Amino acid sequence: AAGMRFLLALCLGLVALAAASQSPLQRRVVKEVLEYFHGRSNVHFLFKEQAVTGVVEREDPSGTFVQLRVSLVQTACGKRTPRRQNCKALENRRKPTCLACYKFDTGDVPRVLDKYHNCGPSHHLAVKEIKHRDEAECRAVEEAGKSSDALYLPGMYAFSMGRPA
Repeated sequence: AAGMRFLLALCLGLVALAAASQSPLQRRVVKEVLEYFHGRSNVHFLFKEQAVTGVVEREDPSGTFVQLRVSLVQTACGKRTPRRQNCKALENRRKPTCLACYKFDTGDVPRVLDKYHNCGPSHHLAVKEIKHRDEAECRAVEEAGKSSDALYLPGMYAFSMGRPA
């Protein structure tokens, strides 16, 4: 059992590490998720990101796909609060989770090609039907920007990149 505990500590350490070393695109997605969440009419309080989990970042010739979950925690501040630094997290309040899938293009300043959000109580996101829908939506997002023709020859990418825009 001691070995298990060590493994768990190791995993938790890695989680903390991951938060510190999120890629710029991941940070962007987290920021967008918070904006999306606060933009909803039924949200009156300011929420803070508590944890980011389940991070997937995959590149293909059409761009970068990022998928992650943001666990949020409600603060004592209203969402219109101008100064947000000292908003205390309310541990016993709602802790929604947002699933986000984003596809960015390959530009120097990557643009969002497609995105999908789903926010709710974490037990709600774990429901089988919802999970299936989320997975299908995220697969569709990842496909964004890929050439519509199924034939994707390895040389084509270099060729299409080489043409003057």
